[in-house]
Amino acid sequence: MSDVQAFEQAQKDVKTLTRRPGNDDLLFLYAHFKQATDGDVSGKRPGMLDMVGRAKYDAWAKLKGTGKEQAMQKYIDKVQALLKSHK
Repeated sequence: MSDVQAFEQAQKDVKTLTRRPGNDDLLFLYAHFKQATDGDVSGKRPGMLDMVGRAKYDAWAKLKGTGKEQAMQKYIDKVQALLKSHK
């Protein structure tokens, strides 16, 4: 299975989790997904009143310079770990 196929499968697998992951795990998944699909963060950082948007932006911004393949692999690894711990 190629990296892209494994990444797509991980996106499907994450939807089968029996419990909702914690906020840190959700931010990790969001940031790595965005880095893998869109590259480095773009746009303005949300304002102080948009706490969720700001947390997402900050998590993604920390990955600046991370390659697409590396972000995909970390996303895949996190989903596999969550699948094991949520069964």
